[in-house]
Amino acid sequence: MPRQNNKKKAESNKALWERANGHSRTKWQLEQQKARDFYLNDQLTEEEKSALEEGGMPTFAINRITPVIEVMKYFVTAKNPRWQAVGAEGSDVDVASVHSDIADYCWNLSSGKQLFSSVIQDSLTRGAGYFHVDVNPDLDRGMGEVVFKAIDPFSVYVDPMSRDFLFRDAHYIIIKKDLPRSQLMHLLPDFKAKIKNADGSSTSIGYSARNVESSRNIQPDDISSESYLLTGEEDQILDYYEVYSKVKVPYMNILMKVPVDNEEIQNTIDALKLQIAQMKREVSVSLKEQIQQIMAAQEAGEIIDERAELEINKAKEEAQRQIEQQEQTLQMKLQEISSQTVNKVVGEKEYKVLLTNKEFKENLVDAVKFYDTRINLSVSIGGDVFLYEHIIPINEYPIIPICYMHTGTPYPMSAVTPLIGKQQEINKSHQIMIHNANLGSNLRWMYEEGSVPEEEWEQYSSAPGALLKYRQGFNPPTPVLPAPINNAFFTVVQQGKQDMEYMSGIYASMQGATQQQHDTYRGMLAIDEYGTRRIKAWMQTIVEPALEHIGRVFKEMAQRTYTANKVFRIVQPTGLQEDRQVEINIPIYDDLGQAVSKWNDYGSAKFDVKFAAGSSMPINRWALLEEYFRWFQAGLIDDIAMLAQTDIRGKEQIMKRKSIYSQLKGQVDSLENALKDSRGENETIKRQLVQAGIKHGVDVGKGEVDKEVNMTKAQQKLLRGLIQGEFDMAKKDLGRRVDTAIAQFKAGVKSGNK
Repeated sequence: MPRQNNKKKAESNKALWERANGHSRTKWQLEQQKARDFYLNDQLTEEEKSALEEGGMPTFAINRITPVIEVMKYFVTAKNPRWQAVGAEGSDVDVASVHSDIADYCWNLSSGKQLFSSVIQDSLTRGAGYFHVDVNPDLDRGMGEVVFKAIDPFSVYVDPMSRDFLFRDAHYIIIKKDLPRSQLMHLLPDFKAKIKNADGSSTSIGYSARNVESSRNIQPDDISSESYLLTGEEDQILDYYEVYSKVKVPYMNILMKVPVDNEEIQNTIDALKLQIAQMKREVSVSLKEQIQQIMAAQEAGEIIDERAELEINKAKEEAQRQIEQQEQTLQMKLQEISSQTVNKVVGEKEYKVLLTNKEFKENLVDAVKFYDTRINLSVSIGGDVFLYEHIIPINEYPIIPICYMHTGTPYPMSAVTPLIGKQQEINKSHQIMIHNANLGSNLRWMYEEGSVPEEEWEQYSSAPGALLKYRQGFNPPTPVLPAPINNAFFTVVQQGKQDMEYMSGIYASMQGATQQQHDTYRGMLAIDEYGTRRIKAWMQTIVEPALEHIGRVFKEMAQRTYTANKVFRIVQPTGLQEDRQVEINIPIYDDLGQAVSKWNDYGSAKFDVKFAAGSSMPINRWALLEEYFRWFQAGLIDDIAMLAQTDIRGKEQIMKRKSIYSQLKGQVDSLENALKDSRGENETIKRQLVQAGIKHGVDVGKGEVDKEVNMTKAQQKLLRGLIQGEFDMAKKDLGRRVDTAIAQFKAGVKSGNK
């Protein structure tokens, strides 16, 4: 009976795929394959190419679509997307910050940048690109890792009734692949026996209208049947189906008491009694101290007897109240320990099994039944081999589309589709102009039959300086000149190029064209800002919401995968920071060495995931550098912040040195300031000392001078006295001599007269 059920599931999977691959899906794939062919420069169908060759016209194409798509892809995928987690509670903030690191780790583990580029290219050229968030159980030695994958859009079949641009309302999503038997056995080693006996058949159909033989590129459909074993034998291609569907799964939200050991309760009671006894002793001693203080104040006459009695009664009442309050608190604590409850969510089947346990039934307080959405995955090969089926514990499909132009159906339009008509117009105009130029340089001739040697004319008629002969009796051959080409063809080509730029939003200036340069630098920045608004509109309305949805799906998948203690090593691609390590689900042990809880409990944390808007788009480096330089000149940022935004070689080492220099410079500045202060103080002290010395010297000198002056005055006075005495004596002696001389003279006169 189980085999019949499994075979029926396999038949149902294939039948559902056949319904999903209806007329609308086929029409959509034909149109999007045409868009992809135009992107890959296969722009002529086999019939168009044959008609041009028969008419002698060129079959080349002036491809204007590929450069446009490449620039659009660059603008969207210039940088890695970033997700930010916001914790619901204070305890979840640390785990939320760890989640951002885990997302970066899984993104780098999956080569996310290359996947992102591939998905955006599919969106631009085939209408939709698909991310697949999956778990690889074999990584990390069997612990499992969450990985990102990209899916071929033509392998995805969505419920036609879906109307959401992320296909969240789809009843089912099917991934159908045509894989070699040996590859399936390698991918699913647990089902080798079933895969070996499977008898599936490839149903791949080519949707391209190009000539596969003359095409310059090879696409997957061209080699879908070229699979070989290691022995060189041809390997069989099997049709492989993965059917994802949303189902309602019953759950029970139960509230139950936590059973407590009687011995543990008794130990708790003893501890509480001891605390109450200590509390009573403390309160009693405190009460005696208060009474003693009150009585001392009463004896000192500071308070009256009535006040002392009143204060003593109040102190006794307060002590009794404290004892009663402590007893109530400890009693509530004991009651809380003996009546702890826990809330858990279990499946309905598990709940029914638990009800058979008598202890569980006694401790059960309440149980509420509810339904939650889960993703059911059913995998089969062909229409008769069923492999496995299980429930993925997430709420949304792990397959997330990024559409370019959502049409309200699962069949979005690509960016190439509106450009196909203009591309054909440009190709046709160029072909006509080149064909007319060929006709003008290789003349055709009208001649009478037999008038010329045909082989000679065919070989030399267009050779410069050739001498051509014709037979006599016939009219000479006349050249058939091509009609002058209409100048409108040149206008059509130029207008077509402008129309393609206008329709796509990618202008020549965005690709480095220099025919029309703007006068000012700010003018160029304005054109760059306005020219990218079409892409930014698509980013804000489609790409960023899709990436945010991917972040939420990744969060659900990661929380159910990383339940054990794990260390993540995060590599910083910029090199500005060293490699970091984050750890989750760190066990916390009790005194007995048993794990009682977890720190950074990743699985139970509650947080929301937001996408950092614009994180994947490029920035104008020169404009950013100019802004940073202006901020640096204005003093708003330092030189380290300015240097971090440059592309200078070895800037990390420069920044390290600059940071050390800054620290040393700060120390040197502080030491210089201290030295200046000490120098100033020294100079002041020196000046004071000099002034004091000068003053002392002046005082000493003044004393010496005064002393010398006084001595000099005394000496001068004494000298003057001596001189005056000698003068008086000399004067007296002279007077005597004069008197003597006069007397002698008078005596001589008198004797002479005689």
